[in-house]
Amino acid sequence: MTVAISSLLNRIRVSDSASGPIDAKEYFINMGPQHPATHGVLRLMLKLEGETIREVIPVPGYIHRGIEKIGESVNYRQFVHLTDRMDYLSAMMNNWAVAMGVERATNTVMNDRIEYIRTIFAELERIQSHMLWWGVLGMDLGAFTPFLYGFRDREKITDIFEETVGCRLTMNYIQPGGLMADIHPNFVTRVKEAMAYAKPKIDEYEELLSGNVILQERTKNIGVLSGADAISLGVTGPPLRASGVAYDLRKIEPYGVYDKVEFRTAVGSVGDCWDRYWVRVEEMRQSIGIVEQLIDNIPEGKFMLMKPAKKIIIPEGVYYNAIETARGVLGMVIASDGKSDKPVRIHMRSPNYNNLWAVDSMTRGSRVGDLVANISSLDFVVPDIDR
Repeated sequence: MTVAISSLLNRIRVSDSASGPIDAKEYFINMGPQHPATHGVLRLMLKLEGETIREVIPVPGYIHRGIEKIGESVNYRQFVHLTDRMDYLSAMMNNWAVAMGVERATNTVMNDRIEYIRTIFAELERIQSHMLWWGVLGMDLGAFTPFLYGFRDREKITDIFEETVGCRLTMNYIQPGGLMADIHPNFVTRVKEAMAYAKPKIDEYEELLSGNVILQERTKNIGVLSGADAISLGVTGPPLRASGVAYDLRKIEPYGVYDKVEFRTAVGSVGDCWDRYWVRVEEMRQSIGIVEQLIDNIPEGKFMLMKPAKKIIIPEGVYYNAIETARGVLGMVIASDGKSDKPVRIHMRSPNYNNLWAVDSMTRGSRVGDLVANISSLDFVVPDIDR
């Protein structure tokens, strides 16, 4: 396999076959890096022929912070808090990826209490993330009311996070060896109340938005991504499952206590914006079911199995593990020399970065007016792209 490398300048250079200094039919415009529909500092270079998109060239890097390089100079516990600055709507799932990587490399087995709590928090965060996405999609397509409802409802879960974790967004609660603290005494009661509240709200979302003819016209058969293209591009998460590929790490390679609960994998058939919408709505329902199966059965036990001051040294080697975040597979690679409590190299295979490159395949031949729906249906969190 050969890979052709070219600069952005070469990609946008006027073709030699053009009849003049510029081809009258073909031109380039920037979408971003400051554009409300990209929901972050993301630049897309659009190659257009009239109103038709011929190519989309993503240009990331505008908020790159060097998280992986910083990881080489901090220990494993110190690195955890950097991960919740990536996909901040999957903060604790990102924490879990690091913790699980360290635990597997050191052959540290967690007790059931820790695994139950981690799984519950992960699913609460998935629900919260999808609620926000649902509201943002509505706003992107011109319906402001869903945005207000999505934020209103996710606050029920955010308040629970704040009570136990002490934070509302960038949380680093899951640590190598366990949890930063035990759950709040009100946790079980409040989670059950939140799930009872959320269940009818999902039905309300469907009634408010799913049946709207404008939403359907702007999402059905728009931005079609085939299963084969999604796999070849490394797409994961809801966009992959919307393309008909039933790949969910919670089912295929269960971690936490996902092997102890019943839930369905939401799978689309067309791979368009509508399927990506439907998959996430269904995932909220399934996540509520997972939480309800676990919340009354949290075992007793310790919430931390490693001494907080213990120096963690991973045996020499390269280790990989992955989890299913709200946006797809987050892979964690740790390279250790077996001597230091700091990694020689640490790398994250982030779902947003891989999903980003599907934009071109999805939008070629479509109209500029459909681009916002395509981007919104992929649910980007840009700091996870740049890291």
